[in-house]
Amino acid sequence: MPLNESLRLEALRKYEILDTPPDGAFDGIAAITAALFRVPIAIISLVDHDRIWFKSHHGLDACETGREPGLCASAILSPDLYQVCDAAVDSRTLANPLVAGEMGLRFYAAAPLRTNDGFNLGTLCVIDRAPRELTSAEATMLPKLAAMVMDQMHLRLAARRLDELNHVQQEMADELRIANGALEVSKARFHDLFDEAPISYVYEDLDARWIHANRAAQRMLGIKPEEVAGLDGKSLLANTAENEFRVKEAFAAIGRGTDTRGVVLELRRKDNGQPVWVEYWSTPALDGTHSRTMLVDVTERVLLEQERIRLQAQNAYLSDEIRISYGSGSIVCESEGLRRVLQQVSLVGPTNASVLISGESGTGKELIALAIHEHSSRVSRPLIKVNCSAFPENLFESEFFGYVRGAFTGAIKDKPGRFELADGGTLFLDEIGEVPLAMQAKLLRVLQEHEMERIGDTRTRKVDVRIVAATNRDLKKEVDAGRFRQDLFYRLSVFPILLPPLRDRPEDIPALAVHFARKSAQQMNRPTPTITHATMNQLVAYDWPGNVRELQNAVERAVIISRGDPLRFELAESTPSTDDGGLTALSPAAVVTRKELKSLERENIVHALKQADGRLFGSGGAAELLGMKPTTLASRIKALRIPYRAKEGTRE
Repeated sequence: MPLNESLRLEALRKYEILDTPPDGAFDGIAAITAALFRVPIAIISLVDHDRIWFKSHHGLDACETGREPGLCASAILSPDLYQVCDAAVDSRTLANPLVAGEMGLRFYAAAPLRTNDGFNLGTLCVIDRAPRELTSAEATMLPKLAAMVMDQMHLRLAARRLDELNHVQQEMADELRIANGALEVSKARFHDLFDEAPISYVYEDLDARWIHANRAAQRMLGIKPEEVAGLDGKSLLANTAENEFRVKEAFAAIGRGTDTRGVVLELRRKDNGQPVWVEYWSTPALDGTHSRTMLVDVTERVLLEQERIRLQAQNAYLSDEIRISYGSGSIVCESEGLRRVLQQVSLVGPTNASVLISGESGTGKELIALAIHEHSSRVSRPLIKVNCSAFPENLFESEFFGYVRGAFTGAIKDKPGRFELADGGTLFLDEIGEVPLAMQAKLLRVLQEHEMERIGDTRTRKVDVRIVAATNRDLKKEVDAGRFRQDLFYRLSVFPILLPPLRDRPEDIPALAVHFARKSAQQMNRPTPTITHATMNQLVAYDWPGNVRELQNAVERAVIISRGDPLRFELAESTPSTDDGGLTALSPAAVVTRKELKSLERENIVHALKQADGRLFGSGGAAELLGMKPTTLASRIKALRIPYRAKEGTRE
């Protein structure tokens, strides 16, 4: 038991959440948690004095359990993350019936649901029947998701308090109507009713100078009785543009002889300057010399509304952090080529069409697959990733389709395959060209029939999976060579996307370098380093055979060796190609230095620009004369610092 158990239970009771009906907000968090952590069970639990009650129990039929066997009762004693990687060998859980019994719990991780006062009311926990460890990203994510659960509990409590206040306000309004009626009936009793009324009343002239105020108004605004007469009511207003506008409108209405009803104003107490929010109700007198004003204190309601808005913003922030950690927010795009790819993603994402992403290694094919999933209607379901080059040939079928207990030696329990795990979601098959021919036929059947069988099972299972495949090979050539099935190729490439290599989109290099430098510095708790213009030109001029992955590694290495200085890079010399500005025409026996090569390349490009009359693109342009891609030529011009300005009317 926690040392503060009685106070903790009292704090839990204040939320009035135990034994309440299911709530979509909590169920949504539990479902998202299960999907993000790839576990069958995610629970939002609250630890009562003799039980553990589940507000949401994704993947579990039970609504509560006893406090003694429940692990959540132990987890709330931990100030931070509580984790059991393998309950079968952990001394804390060896005797637990949830481990030894039918449930067969092996993995448990929980983050406490902590109030602002430091009371742990329960947990957000994930459970698996297989042992595992949390990654560092998951260990960071689980407390954030637990904070979202507490936000929902606070929002629920705030909504209830607002309803209660509105009810009280309605009762007060009814009381006011009764008091006003009594005032009209008996003028003789007016002063007593006015002064002792529970609501603040003020008589003021048309310039907002107070004539008389009852005791409730004096108490609410910290005004002494001798200060009432002649007090400028506008001096109590908080100096905000919203106040100024509302007061102007209110007094314009009073000047027209019209009632002002329910205008919310922010005032300041005269004695200590503390804020007070009021509803301003004013009725002009028939003779037009003054008005009767009622001030209803709505401070608590306004503060609760402000807190509700803050909690919603915090909730949105945590959701956005999750999206950034797992979403496509890290795609840095400056080049036209990558913009076209993202346009294709936005077009195909909402459909269920199969997508084949082609591109060299390190170009970011997995990020594009993730972006497709996020643009689809399946975004609330899991994205399951399979690296087809990571399995030996004899394990493909069990990894894809799973197996039942006893299917082969070592199959001691049922195991679902990747297709079942991705049911309703997206299956990303990376390096699809590595799938053996024998397996390709079985894969094609699943894609065509949307059904499969586990190894050793006679039961056919329906699966609804959207396929996104990726490869760094030319699959058409693989088909022609007989190494890849033609029918499977056409089934996968309903919507092909070609991801250009980094050397063909040099415009992305500066933004990517800055992004990776900032990210690496944050991970190392260092200030973000600078990249000089000369160094950036060096990065743009390099060919990056390893594409974005090579650039990321190079930046991370530079950040590691940096000591607060601008980043420096040691890049291998680029291999001369046919895109070197025509320098391959040099005699094979000629040996020149690197400096001489650059000088020759510079002169050759300048000569081509002159011959093309300053045009880079199009027929007869410098790029065509040199046999280079225009984007490659543009990057070489920038790297070699060749003065160049595009001719008017041409495309740079």
